[in-house]
Amino acid sequence: MRLLDKTAIITGAGAGIGAATALLFCREGASVALVDADPVALNRTLEAIKLALPLARLFTHTADVSHEAEALAAVEKTLQTWGKLDILVNNASMRNYSALANATTADWHAMVGVNLIGCANYAKAALPALRSSGKGSIVNVASCYAVTGRKGMGLYDATKAAQLAMTRTLAFEEAAHGVRVNAVCPGSTLTDFHINKATAAGKDIEKLKTERQTTSLLGRWASPEEIAAPILWLASDEASFITGTSLMVDGGLSIM
Repeated sequence: MRLLDKTAIITGAGAGIGAATALLFCREGASVALVDADPVALNRTLEAIKLALPLARLFTHTADVSHEAEALAAVEKTLQTWGKLDILVNNASMRNYSALANATTADWHAMVGVNLIGCANYAKAALPALRSSGKGSIVNVASCYAVTGRKGMGLYDATKAAQLAMTRTLAFEEAAHGVRVNAVCPGSTLTDFHINKATAAGKDIEKLKTERQTTSLLGRWASPEEIAAPILWLASDEASFITGTSLMVDGGLSIM
């Protein structure tokens, strides 16, 4: 029960890393607000957690993270329900596969709106309550590609690099208020997104599972649960002397 009596907001909780983190947080004793733009996915996560943990304390909040008012509403609902907020996990993100030479202004605005402004919206909305907690913690879910290059996802990678800069600045600004701010940088993670994308393309899922042998030293995909575990640790009081850190959870990809 490493998060006993803690309350948390997790964005992007409808699937993948967010859903796995929500389940783990509930298993470790936290009360969790699940935020996602997809109400169907949110309900799926909610039902899965309730099935595994009938006594879990959680609710859902459907919102586009790029909308500041919805971030304020999510925090207010959390405070009305449980009276406090201790942890924020900024996990919601979107992808774009345009080459930088082809990306439009609208593409950039959409990516920045979710991946960067979305984090800023929830941090700003949550900080008064996190400061009051005395041991507030923010974990931003970035990407290993925030620190290494590739082609075809420049918009995504640029916004993830910006998240790391935001993490460092927030750590400086909030240390005096007792709020720690860290980032997790996942590598190739076999989430529902990848599985659904492969299924839509008619690709065999078992074949998909063998495809990332060259994108980590460990020669495989990560599971969402393998990313959720370090998120849990950074969010918990066990990491009480860690702030401003970007933790690479990428199977060694960033040193290849």
